[in-house]
Amino acid sequence: MSKKKIQVSLIGNPNTGKTSLFNQLTGLNQKVGNYPGVTVDKKQGICHLTKDATAVITDLPGTYSINPTSIDESIVLKTLQDRDDENYPDVIVVVADVENLKRNLLLFTQIQDLEIPTLLVINMADQMKRKGISIDVDLLKLELKTDVILISARKSIEVSKVKEKILALSKITKGNPACIISDKIDAKYFEELRKVSPNYTLYELWLMVTQNHFPKTISTEEREKIVNFQSDISRVKKYQHKETIYRYQAINNVLKSVYKVDSSKATDIRSRLDRIFTHKIFGYVFFFGILLLIFQSIFDWASVPMDFIDGLFAQLSEFTKTNLPAGMFTDLITDGIIPGIGGVVIFIPQIAILFFLISVLEETGYMSRVVFLMDKIMRKFGMSGKSIIPLISGTACAIPAVMSTRTISSWKERLITILVTPFTTCSARLPVYAILIAIIIPNKKLFGFLSLQGLTLLALYAIGFISAIVAAYILHKTLKIKSTSFFVVEMPNYKIPSLKNVFYDVLEKTKAFVFGAGKIILAISIVLWFLATHGPSTFDVAEKNVLESVENQQLSEVELQQKIASAKLENSYIGIAGKMIEPVVKPLGYDWKIGIGLISSFAAREVFVGTLATIYSIEGVEDEATIKQRMATEINRKTGKKRFNFATGMSLLIFYAFAMQCMATLAIVKRETKSWKWPLVQLFGMGILAYISAILVYQFLK
Repeated sequence: MSKKKIQVSLIGNPNTGKTSLFNQLTGLNQKVGNYPGVTVDKKQGICHLTKDATAVITDLPGTYSINPTSIDESIVLKTLQDRDDENYPDVIVVVADVENLKRNLLLFTQIQDLEIPTLLVINMADQMKRKGISIDVDLLKLELKTDVILISARKSIEVSKVKEKILALSKITKGNPACIISDKIDAKYFEELRKVSPNYTLYELWLMVTQNHFPKTISTEEREKIVNFQSDISRVKKYQHKETIYRYQAINNVLKSVYKVDSSKATDIRSRLDRIFTHKIFGYVFFFGILLLIFQSIFDWASVPMDFIDGLFAQLSEFTKTNLPAGMFTDLITDGIIPGIGGVVIFIPQIAILFFLISVLEETGYMSRVVFLMDKIMRKFGMSGKSIIPLISGTACAIPAVMSTRTISSWKERLITILVTPFTTCSARLPVYAILIAIIIPNKKLFGFLSLQGLTLLALYAIGFISAIVAAYILHKTLKIKSTSFFVVEMPNYKIPSLKNVFYDVLEKTKAFVFGAGKIILAISIVLWFLATHGPSTFDVAEKNVLESVENQQLSEVELQQKIASAKLENSYIGIAGKMIEPVVKPLGYDWKIGIGLISSFAAREVFVGTLATIYSIEGVEDEATIKQRMATEINRKTGKKRFNFATGMSLLIFYAFAMQCMATLAIVKRETKSWKWPLVQLFGMGILAYISAILVYQFLK
């Protein structure tokens, strides 16, 4: 019979190294899901404490207090109030960082008052000497009535001790409360509150009063009594304010004797680096240089593995066709599934490089400086410095980027950020950009080191970001929503990136892209293959008409087979549908095949490349040709020139820079705004902008 797993919750302020400790404890035994009813990431992992004891570690969202001000923070409160939840903690590990111990201890004392066995882990102990910090751990244990461990999660120092303490605490049914809120505030009031129910701690009852969130197990009678305590709102707010003051007073008294900082011994270079990275001129220059390096790397570093993958899928398609018996199933695999999936897999190197570099910037602490740097600019356009996080994380995917706006307290600033984030170039656009740039932009170097293709990609990212800023300004001036907000940002220490954290981050995000896109591509590839290989009566006689045509009698066998494949494709269901929409896309420089790619990519942008891969694979006879080769050699029959010329390619790039082509993002926007109004504004507003911009670009360049 299997033993019950110990439930452990990791709780802490943002940037305390909580994720690093989570990774150290769980290793590869991790999974990511959503909290019930909320689209917030829920990270869990298995930790083997001993040969016979196992713990389920839940990494709760970062919070400064148990009194939530955002959706992310409310997850912490709800988790700690619901005793019937399968993940209700047997042990809580509060992670603090050695440099901000005072602020971290506010959350710790609140958690401790819940009377759940609690362990205080002070992270970044390896930096104490450099910062001139000393801590009397033994005295701190006595003062706080809890176990305290100094660790360095990044260097795996004393992590084994954390496991030992978790196991020891799991055998205790009740923790030690801090007990610092009742007597000083209003002893009589809290004594009456304690009488409401013996089933909950005094602090749990107080949280029900202040947060108006009740556990599922509370009785109707108990709930009514709590509501009576809420009747005097001004009194409740006054007591909340006093609670915070008294907690900090108690924390100050503790730290006076146990926590010392000797600046003369510190060897800190943080302030010197901050003067550069947050400088009103050089800060922006440095940030632009970082972005330039990222986009140069995306093309330069990824070219070899991309060419390998591209060729591999072309060979796989040819191998499959040669070795499997001829028939409909083989055609589906070789002309539908393999080219479609290959159209996404080829971009794994570029996407992984992008995620890697962004993850490194986050790990070093530089991203927080970017938030601070951009706040003054963002304010002018109706957003806050915190809006830069969704805009930057939107380079990976707009879905988590939209969800990350929950940290923005002002509804107007949050709504504007949600609406403009899809302008930011996400990883789904990268496959489209990469293949079109490779076809229409020569692979040349400016000044001997700047890639022209990399500069083009940087320009497209800049167009997306500028569009987001301009759209935000328009919304700021047109949305009649009153709001006030305050800007508070955490400035973590600079750190050498943890390769382990970066690896997990890149692996998780790349997997999400590949499998998320792969499912859509696979489904659409099968549908497209069927529509492209079947048709009405004209499809059945297409081959006969080509063979009987006098003008085709002089063609070689290869040319004849190519013409038959093209004729069949044009008379298939997808060909007929494409011809119907061709008049709409023709002014943009597109033919019906590109039109089908545009329509199908409204499911997800990256589907465009997979769609063309499937269509050209069905139409073509050169089975070993890669998707890039097929697109590069596609001929416009009316002009006799390449279909993907400079004008058409630039038109497509601009269309994809602006178009809202992601059903999943629209669904998330609807969920976050609780209305279909705003996603529809995005869909039609960005669609119209994309169409008009693409027409203007094509007509000007052709």
